[in-house]
Amino acid sequence: MAPRLESAQHQEDHNMQSSSEPQQDAPLQGSRPDPRPPRSQAEIAMIRVKNRRREYLERNPAYFQSAEHEFADPLLYDELVRQFQTPAEREADGKAKGYGRVLEGSLLRGEARLAKLAGSSADGEDTSNANAIPQEPPSTSSAAGAPLREAIALEADIVALSTPPTNKAEATDRWQEFLRARFVRGGDEDFEYAKVDENEDYDTLARKDEEEAWFEEEDPDWASTGDEEDGQERDHRRRTKPERVLQGQTGVQDY
Repeated sequence: MAPRLESAQHQEDHNMQSSSEPQQDAPLQGSRPDPRPPRSQAEIAMIRVKNRRREYLERNPAYFQSAEHEFADPLLYDELVRQFQTPAEREADGKAKGYGRVLEGSLLRGEARLAKLAGSSADGEDTSNANAIPQEPPSTSSAAGAPLREAIALEADIVALSTPPTNKAEATDRWQEFLRARFVRGGDEDFEYAKVDENEDYDTLARKDEEEAWFEEEDPDWASTGDEEDGQERDHRRRTKPERVLQGQTGVQDY
């Protein structure tokens, strides 16, 4: 019986020692999170460019009213804009564009619908048969712009697959959301981005981000000692402030 009691006592002592040791794994409540790793120069430059483009759209809302945006995605334009136009609005829109532009938009919508149907039927076929079809390699210019076009197409698909809009205002918001994402990505091939990307006047968002980052990095402990530090600062200014010398009309100091 003695060995068993000794073993039990040893186990109890071990448990008490373990419970008395401080827990090192649990983080202290209220401790500051680890700082995020610094961004590379390329990332900083890209963020600056995108912020300038967003600021440009904020200052120039008329950008969204351009009739040329119809050709960015004819099917999405048809679903979010044309479907909510009144006959009078559609007639006025057609006169503003001209017969040639209206015909071009109609042809592009037809081609887009055929391509969409072809893509749907191709998804149902065997992938091995699809891979057996020889295809020409893309050119250098088309290959370079392929990721951007795919990203813009994905944006359009996300907007199109969402819940259908119930009114014109909601549809307009979605269309402008697509145009905004396309513009910020650099997908508007007819726009001269250099006049925005190289213009420091559009750094409003960048300066705001810097201010927010500065406040996030500040130690909040200063708030508890603010009154004391303010008093010390006033005393220091009072001691170090130079005395003002009063001069009379004769140029001699008056006492």
